Amino acid sequence: MAFTFTQYTSLFSRPSSLLFLHRNGLKSFALSTPSLFSSSFSSSSSALSVDKIHRHKWKPPVASVLEFGGVKIAKEEIVRDDPTNNVPDTIFSKLGMQLHRRDQHPIGILKNAIYDYFDTNYPNKFEKFDNLFPVVSVRQNFDDVLVPADHVSRSCNDTYYVDSQTVLRCHTSAHQAELLRKGYSNFLVTGDVYRRDSIDSTHYPVFHQMEGVCVFSPDDWEGSGTDGTSYAAGDLKKCLEGLARCLFGAVELRWVDTYFPFTNPSFELEIYFQEKWMEVLGCGATEQEILKRSGRTNNVAWAFGLGLERLAMVLFDIPDIRLFWSNDERFTSQFSKGQLGVKFKPFSKYPPCYKDMSFWISDSFTENNLCEVVRAIAGDLVEEVKLIDNFTNKKGMTSHCYRIAYRSMERSLTDEEINDLQWKVRDQVESKLKVVLR
Repeated sequence: MAFTFTQYTSLFSRPSSLLFLHRNGLKSFALSTPSLFSSSFSSSSSALSVDKIHRHKWKPPVASVLEFGGVKIAKEEIVRDDPTNNVPDTIFSKLGMQLHRRDQHPIGILKNAIYDYFDTNYPNKFEKFDNLFPVVSVRQNFDDVLVPADHVSRSCNDTYYVDSQTVLRCHTSAHQAELLRKGYSNFLVTGDVYRRDSIDSTHYPVFHQMEGVCVFSPDDWEGSGTDGTSYAAGDLKKCLEGLARCLFGAVELRWVDTYFPFTNPSFELEIYFQEKWMEVLGCGATEQEILKRSGRTNNVAWAFGLGLERLAMVLFDIPDIRLFWSNDERFTSQFSKGQLGVKFKPFSKYPPCYKDMSFWISDSFTENNLCEVVRAIAGDLVEEVKLIDNFTNKKGMTSHCYRIAYRSMERSLTDEEINDLQWKVRDQVESKLKVVLR
């Protein structure tokens, strides 16, 4: 499962093409577009079939971006004219960038360090998947991992929908059931995931996760003196304690009981690091219903999930999550393949510019929708959107005041530039969110 930190506090310029190949029984692909993707690559699976494309009668693409067995999919196929579609251009532009597959990027360096740990301690045991297509079905993203039908994470306020039955994956767990059905018993899945979220230094609508799954048969736990679930939980804790010490050194560890819909029992691993307790990952013994649906009736399993950005921010001393997406050489040149934990040296001393905006909210207003509007206009120039005041008047009308912090990590912003952005934000907030500016 992809269990990451706050993820489930409420739940738990080179053109090329995308070609399907077949390897290990799973579809694979290569992906790139003009200006969006830096290289072409191959993969191990796809969640979007050609049959489904035709079944939904997707419009003929205008410009080729992805190609599936001869069927081309353009931006208009992801950013669609569909009443449930809420994928903006800014999110579409991140598809295929795959920071986790760049060996000299902090995210890729961390991924490889975790791979090295598993290769060293469990030689030839874990299959690795790091290029599975991020467009998946609602069933894969939610139903297959037992997310309740009425859970808030399914709402369009939290999830990017392509159409009513197709989403940008919210977690790498979306591939778990498919891989289990394909016969894989021990695997690591790494990928970019997408979540509508707030705007601050630790949250971004695209981030990266790694999930690990290990399946056991009765032969593994018989004779151990414990039942299968207890055996799996014990093996899980031993594995992840070793991983934490591999990444952070000889740190103090503790396990915290928690709840996830897809594991039972469920745990969070915390380490005492830099004089405070820090959550590292979530994990647990896989719910038997998931294994049963995948044809593993007599098995038990464990699963863990971690967020690569949060760990990388700690290990590399990176203060702002937006930096991971920077192409500025002053950032990219500081990291090298295989060098885990090199401390980032800040190069930006540019001051923030604050703009406040007050409005009467409507019943349908959500902060995530506000952040989407602001991000669509200002992009990575917006550092934070923060509620600083709210009140309800005698007529029952509620007012919110938000402070927007603008700051570039690479240059100084001019007053004219900021004012222009703020006026555009005000205009779009009023028209799209149906609020009344004050």
